[in-house]
Amino acid sequence: MEQNDEIMEITLIGDDGAPIIFEHIITFMYEDERYMALAPADSVNEEEEEIVFMHIVKSGGEDTLEPVENEVLLDELFEVFCELMDEDEEPEEDDGGE
Repeated sequence: MEQNDEIMEITLIGDDGAPIIFEHIITFMYEDERYMALAPADSVNEEEEEIVFMHIVKSGGEDTLEPVENEVLLDELFEVFCELMDEDEEPEEDDGGE
């Protein structure tokens, strides 16, 4: 998997109408649906980073983002997200000889 060091920022509108800037972490498939994991840009360097999951839905030929609010689905998405991040961080092992 190629690593792209360019950070993609996404601006969403909060409940109060104010824009919130997020940094894209990963887009992934879960149960034949596409999801995006985002982190608020102002929390990226904090020790405990908040992760927001958005469901990518085709609407009128364009992708739209819908927040995931179902607690069970959020737990499942977080588990998949953690597995993907662990895979991405694991160094490749060389089993060339013991």
